[in-house]
Amino acid sequence: MFGVVFPNRSFPIDISTFAQIDTFHWILDMNTFVGEAYDQVREICIFLLNSFTLPPDKALAVYIQSPGSPFVFVGAVTIARPSAVLSLPWPDPGGCDGTGQLQLTADAQPLTAKIGVSVEDLALLPSLDVVAEKRIERLAMKVGENLFNFMQSFCGVDGSKLVVPMDILDRWFKKFQERAKRDPEYLKGFAL
Repeated sequence: MFGVVFPNRSFPIDISTFAQIDTFHWILDMNTFVGEAYDQVREICIFLLNSFTLPPDKALAVYIQSPGSPFVFVGAVTIARPSAVLSLPWPDPGGCDGTGQLQLTADAQPLTAKIGVSVEDLALLPSLDVVAEKRIERLAMKVGENLFNFMQSFCGVDGSKLVVPMDILDRWFKKFQERAKRDPEYLKGFAL
């Protein structure tokens, strides 16, 4: 049905390495591969195998879980996107349950990190690549902050309103483009 590769860390791993929970859910215990160093595994490549046909309205969703934390969605593959390299932003071990309470009790045995894969409705998933979406959001915020700071340097105050020159957006955009052309590293400063 599917396989995974941990870039620079493993050979392709097929579904038989995962523990099948039921018809639509599989778990990979990271202790099998890296022990407690699971958080050093930063990416996973998941791919559908040629002979498997996933319905167009379904996806293979990928989740990660640090010891003692809930599962966190990181991305998915579909028949239209049969492979993906997903970042693994491991949650802090012993994470909170949303109420601020730790999920581990004093007598709980230490848990291992896991990767979960499940067949889910595509329409119910928030994004196919959560980390890339957050990266784009941070980029947009940094560009907006740059524009705001530029505009603020030309602002005047009229009562409770800020007044800026009519051509401020054109001036900012030209300056932004010129700087990007002169300094290839400039735009890299916006990416996180």
